[in-house]
Amino acid sequence: MNRRHLLHSIGLASTGWRTKEPYMRVVKHRWASWVGAVIAATFAVQGSAATEAETHSLAKASQNPVASLIQVPFENNYNGEWGPNNSNQNVLNIKPVIPIKIGENWNLINRAIVPLVSQPGIPGGPNRQNGLGDTTYQAFFSPAHPGEWIWGVGPQVQIPTHTDEVLGNEHWGAGPAAVVLTMPGHWVYGALATQMWDVGSSGNDGSEDDISLTVIQPFVNYNFGGGWYVVSAPVITANWEADNDDEWTIPIGGGVGRVFHWGKQAVNARMAYYYNVEKPRFGAQWDFQLTFTLMYPKK
Repeated sequence: MNRRHLLHSIGLASTGWRTKEPYMRVVKHRWASWVGAVIAATFAVQGSAATEAETHSLAKASQNPVASLIQVPFENNYNGEWGPNNSNQNVLNIKPVIPIKIGENWNLINRAIVPLVSQPGIPGGPNRQNGLGDTTYQAFFSPAHPGEWIWGVGPQVQIPTHTDEVLGNEHWGAGPAAVVLTMPGHWVYGALATQMWDVGSSGNDGSEDDISLTVIQPFVNYNFGGGWYVVSAPVITANWEADNDDEWTIPIGGGVGRVFHWGKQAVNARMAYYYNVEKPRFGAQWDFQLTFTLMYPKK
């Protein structure tokens, strides 16, 4: 396995390995602070006059990837037992979603994924590597007046915005993205699937920067009263450019969340835990996820 394929088998990028103990204590302290902040937020007193029905409707809309709802999620992934030394990686994904109405019958859902990464450094390099990863833009065309089943389909593009070579890929990437879901009663369930290939290279030529990545995310939510819900939304990936034993990452798990109002601001706070039953050799064993989403429903 060459260096770049080793980096991809781990996840976003590189291996890493040596970390100063005082720094790790700071990271763990900040991680604990994140947990405390989200727990405190979920028990915050609602400061608006939102009705139970409005809160329930907003919760279901927040779980629909192609809803006509502006959202700005901050999704923090604390990946444990990552790399050859079983160190820890942290990835904060900023994922703004902006829907645009196209005529009377269609919506264009614009979604970006901007990762901020902190991970152990490579041998001979810095103890910790922090920076921006590669940005992904997705565009879903979705019917403005769907039936029982809601769907969206469109292109996605990966942009090499990384600030360090081990945090991303030198090539641009592109491919299709699709989502389908339904929302009967208290339930919201469906799946999102994407495929990414590299562009601007000579194809599958064995280059360290070749990309062929499939992502499948089934999701199921059950909504209770008061904006509370339970969720399972594992992100299953298949890196077809990796060695045979390093292709798949398959997590299982789930979490709990709540949609509420913080003053006049609509908020979705969620925490979840996923354990990887299948993973690359140096991939993370588990992921503790905290998500804090600002929502801007139409008036």
